[in-house]
Order: sequence, then structure tokens, then C-alpha cells
Amino acid sequence: MKSLIIIPAYNEKENIEVLIQKIIKIDSSFNILVIEDNSPDGTGQILDSLQKSYKQLAVIHRHKKLGLGTAYIQGFKYALDKGYDYIFTMDADFSHNPDYLQGFLNGLKKSDLVIGSRYIPQGGVLGWPRRRKLLSRFGNFYAKTVTGVKINDWTSGFTGIRREAIESLPMDEIKSEGYGFLIELKYRIKKKGFGVKEVPIIFVDRIAGRSKISRNIIFEAIFLVWKLRLKIR
Repeated sequence: MKSLIIIPAYNEKENIEVLIQKIIKIDSSFNILVIEDNSPDGTGQILDSLQKSYKQLAVIHRHKKLGLGTAYIQGFKYALDKGYDYIFTMDADFSHNPDYLQGFLNGLKKSDLVIGSRYIPQGGVLGWPRRRKLLSRFGNFYAKTVTGVKINDWTSGFTGIRREAIESLPMDEIKSEGYGFLIELKYRIKKKGFGVKEVPIIFVDRIAGRSKISRNIIFEAIFLVWKLRLKIR
């Protein structure tokens, strides 16, 4: 069974090399695809250099910052085209600890979507101010209430997905970005009848670099959950 980890990256020069090295050290059978959005900080050049040392690493360079949703859609299409069975999504900034990947892999033997959840017992968040914790908690409660679907961490970007679930997605129809994309991905997979499992993770706020969350991303997610509830049943 072939596994691919998809990592969108923009201005991650402080993190990307160490992250890739750690993933390969954990399990050298993992393949990695980095979607790099023409970072001005030199992330792309670091990745090109790393490809010379690691056969597991593939890189797609895009001409500008095109967003999280389009990065994952491009990564999913790549994964299907290359015949991968298990596809993982994670951030480039070490907020998602690669040590959890083996547990996700085990979870995919029984479930179609494994979500790294901060909001179930033994999960949690480190390093966020209280205001951001409350905003995230409320956002996930809001999504759970509006959709009527019992997922606790809708906005988690740390997931493992079986090929069959990815194949079910109407990828050319999905236009949402950021948190909205993460919500839509989970909702569509769940509504198709696939098995979903949440496993606890400790999310650690990025150690280096800057967060890329904007108000537009948050507002998009607020309205998207109603759109999904009314459109997809």
C-alpha cells in the first residue's frame, strides 16, 4: 500500500527541511509531495536541493500563492494519478507532529478518513492565546451544529484519507479555501457514507514563521457551512 503526505508550503524556510527529514526518519516508505507557492523566502530553492538527497520527495512549484484548497486539490489529483492508496494532509510548520502519522496509517485500515482532533479527550492545543482557543472552539461547535454532523474538529488540517474517499470528491466543484476547504472536505466524505474516525492530537502553535490565517478565510467558513447543509444532503 503506497502512502503520500501532501504538504502545502509558503515561506517555510525555517521548517521545511527539518520536517521532511523527520518524516523520512520516522518511516522511509512515506512519500512526500510539497506544493510550493513561489515563496519569496527561498523555500522553493531549499526543496529543490532536498530532492537531490531524498527520492521520496516530489515538489510542485506554482507561480504564485494560490491558496490551501487549490494546493490540496492539485495534490489529490497527483496522488490518484500516481496510484497512492493512503493520502495524508499536514501543515509545514510543525503544528502537526509527524510522530502521529503511524497512528493515522493504522487508523486507515478500518476507516476511510482519520482526523487529527484537538477537541476530543487527550487532544489539545499548546501555545495559542485564550482568544484564539475560544474562536477555534466556537468555530468547530458552530460547524458541528449547523451541519448536524458529529465531527468535533472540522478545521483540523491533519488528516489521513483512503484513495476511495478522495475518488468520490467532485474536485472541480470545490472552490473553498482555508478553513472552508477543510470543512467541505470532511463534510463531503462523511455524506458519501465513508467511515470517519477522530484520533487525539496535541496541536502546537508554529515555532518559526508567520501564521497565514486571514479574516476572509474565517468569514468564508462561516457562510460555507450553511451552503453545504442546504446543497449537499
